[in-house]
Amino acid sequence: MRIDLHTHSTASDGTDTPAELVRNAAAAGLDVVALTDHDTSRGYAEAVAALPAGLTLVTGAELSCRLDGVGLHLLAYLFDPDEPELLRERELVRDDRVPRAQGMVAKLQDLGVPVTWEQVARIAGEGSVGRPHVAEALVELGVVGSVSDAFTPDWLADGGRAYVGKHELDPFDAIRLVKAAGGVTVFAHPAAVKRGQVVPESAIADLAAAGLDGIETDHMDHEPATRARLRGLAAELGLLATGSSDYHGSRKTCVLGEFTTDPEVYGEITRRATGAFPVPGAGGTTA
Repeated sequence: MRIDLHTHSTASDGTDTPAELVRNAAAAGLDVVALTDHDTSRGYAEAVAALPAGLTLVTGAELSCRLDGVGLHLLAYLFDPDEPELLRERELVRDDRVPRAQGMVAKLQDLGVPVTWEQVARIAGEGSVGRPHVAEALVELGVVGSVSDAFTPDWLADGGRAYVGKHELDPFDAIRLVKAAGGVTVFAHPAAVKRGQVVPESAIADLAAAGLDGIETDHMDHEPATRARLRGLAAELGLLATGSSDYHGSRKTCVLGEFTTDPEVYGEITRRATGAFPVPGAGGTTA
């Protein structure tokens, strides 16, 4: 089985619609794909409706968190999307995205960059607007060469010249909320130092003690030595070790199935989840 547990669609900051995403996942030879848009479950219905035969969909979300001033993301799988407390927190994060992005546009304009809110809104479309959309505007304007190049201290990295914070969950609260909604939590790309500051491994141990289920060890932003170290840490802490692409369509260079999760780990994730269950493809729509 080929299992990719971290992808994004136009419901947040990917470039594939949810329907396109599941069709592309099947074409890439995946057996299981997780839809983990940022802080939203809006893409679920479209993905399920288009799900090809032979492909299983895991519903999820990537939750925006902050610990001691450092941003981090938690992948939440197979939770009840209608559980009120978790839904309320996700809505608070989403509602803060527009004023945050508008603040980044204002800072960029102060730095002499001719970006406009209309440009960023056009790029975001119906998705949950975020830094990648602002980054793409910088690419369009020729300010940077790629979306990744915008995530530096000069521009949009945490603490960067045009950075603006947003409402984010405490990760300990997020773990509690996801568990209460019947879901499973995995720390996304915990050692992606190229993105900015990361939390220390001691914090991962604290999160594990609070009920964190796993860490994403195999990811494009982890060097081979880092992946090996994280797998060792996962074993030491009794955490599941996952791998995934963090696919964003054409917005990033990673491809579906670039890294994958062991079927036994996937089986354990589904065994622990009680809020929702994987959806097997029944042929889907072709539109």
